[in-house]
Amino acid sequence: MGRRAGSGVRVKGGNAAAAANLRTKWAPVLAKLLRLRCCGGQVPPGSGWAGRDALAGPGPSPLLYRTFMRIAWLKTGPLHPLDTGGKLRTHGMLRELSRRHEVTYFALATEQQLGDPAITGSEAAGEYSASQRWVPWSEARGRGGRLFRELAANALTTRLPYVIDKYRSPAMASAIAAADASGEFDLLLCDFLTPAVNLFAARGARPATPTALFQHNVEAAIWERLAATKTNPVSRAYYRSQWRRMERYERETCAAFDGVIAVSEDDAGSFRRRYRLGNVLGAVPTGVEVSRFEAFARRDEGRKTVLFLGSMDWMPNIDAVGFLFDEIVPKLPEGSRFEMKIVGRNPPEQLVERAAALPGVEVTGTVPEVEPYLAEAALMIVPLRAGGGTRLKIFEAMAAGVPVLSTTIGAEGLPVQEGRHIAIADTAGDFAAAMAELMAAPERLRAMAREALDLVERNFTWPAVVDVFEGMLAEAVAQRKP
Repeated sequence: MGRRAGSGVRVKGGNAAAAANLRTKWAPVLAKLLRLRCCGGQVPPGSGWAGRDALAGPGPSPLLYRTFMRIAWLKTGPLHPLDTGGKLRTHGMLRELSRRHEVTYFALATEQQLGDPAITGSEAAGEYSASQRWVPWSEARGRGGRLFRELAANALTTRLPYVIDKYRSPAMASAIAAADASGEFDLLLCDFLTPAVNLFAARGARPATPTALFQHNVEAAIWERLAATKTNPVSRAYYRSQWRRMERYERETCAAFDGVIAVSEDDAGSFRRRYRLGNVLGAVPTGVEVSRFEAFARRDEGRKTVLFLGSMDWMPNIDAVGFLFDEIVPKLPEGSRFEMKIVGRNPPEQLVERAAALPGVEVTGTVPEVEPYLAEAALMIVPLRAGGGTRLKIFEAMAAGVPVLSTTIGAEGLPVQEGRHIAIADTAGDFAAAMAELMAAPERLRAMAREALDLVERNFTWPAVVDVFEGMLAEAVAQRKP
């Protein structure tokens, strides 16, 4: 299981030896943050240096960044299996980031996960980090007594939103505090807002190590939008309460970091306006591993289904599929005939039952890989009414040659042009009409798919994305320097 570091923390090596060799060889050269002025802010071809605005073209600042960093990456769980958009985004970024820097991955893990080498083994986790420190943890699942007790305790004993409160772990807080005190890291990075509950466990205490928050969503906006969709008064009151808790927690916690990194310019602007934050470093775009889909990305034959892809234990996705079943499907024009597949882990039983009553609709549940479903899809639909950040699944569909129909919220923050890279519809009637029209227009679908594939191939590979990201990490470290 690996050696232990401190009480309850399980340490695994992964690529630790390789990382140590890299640090020994290059630390004397790269340990100091280099700031170069050259070429009017342009990156010399083949230089290996990347600017803050590498994807968007020359920006206002001519500063270029490259520094070797020892990064503690804080997370609430392992990345494998890669069954959510958040995991896929982190995995893609960390695989590239770990080639350039030494990453130690800190995360909570259940006993089942700790016993599964495909999840927490050194080979699996070594794909994205040099070493790992797992903290044993258990989660309330389903609708059992433990979950209701936790919800009641959350309502009565704390001001934290439940989705933050559930991840409080004294053992993880101690592991992070020990890592901070040791001076072994240049940066403590929270991936999503949730790990911050253990980073800032001691109220008012600021870590000695520089900190950064990689914020995939404006979390309070998700709860606000979910509350607006609720018609049951009790449910609406609960969601509004959680929204207000999340807004307070998100504002206070984001302000405590040396730097906050968003996943879209929309989100970065929202953090600045909504919370009046002065520490937002900018936005890092979503990336995609284009090579995963090369075998069928430009193939037209065999595409016949309408696909929804997303984790079905995430509330915005549950709401989206409910919206699809209850309001969009009944408005499809008479005679519309096509198969529809809902692909994603842990679908609620009530959605599975509702799908069974709809002709041609299948809810798959967890699948070993999504590529076969993308290969047969004629159209990806994203009928989201709540959410935040950006949808990695849209870029994956584009990389797979699948055209996308989305709501405005579903495509929020992505640098795409309506009608060229993506189709947009918001009301149930408009969405149903657009779905039927697109499925009856294969040439239009093919043209949109070609434009979207070209967009992601040219601009949104993981190396290009991480060029921008590591510059922001260096900025976060520099914020703390005298």
